[in-house]
Amino acid sequence: MAVENSTATSEVAILSRVMEPNNGTLSAAAARAWLKLDFTNQDRARMHELALKAQEGTLAAQDEIALDSYLRAGCLLDMMHSKARHSLKKRAVRA
Repeated sequence: MAVENSTATSEVAILSRVMEPNNGTLSAAAARAWLKLDFTNQDRARMHELALKAQEGTLAAQDEIALDSYLRAGCLLDMMHSKARHSLKKRAVRA
């Protein structure tokens, strides 16, 4: 039986293959809209709080799950921003 590579089947890896963040296929309007997406100040504060707890070694199990969720959401947002930047760059080169 083959051993499955957990990196290749993680949600982030799968979404990366689906989204193709280095493939600039978005319209300029869609790309600009995607670049406006970001975490709220409240979410940023919560991520900072969780990161401090992790550094101190005081992260509870529930907090670890929350931090992991923020990390995954951040990866998705990074992929979206990458695709948007590639799309805008591709359109600028054509112009």
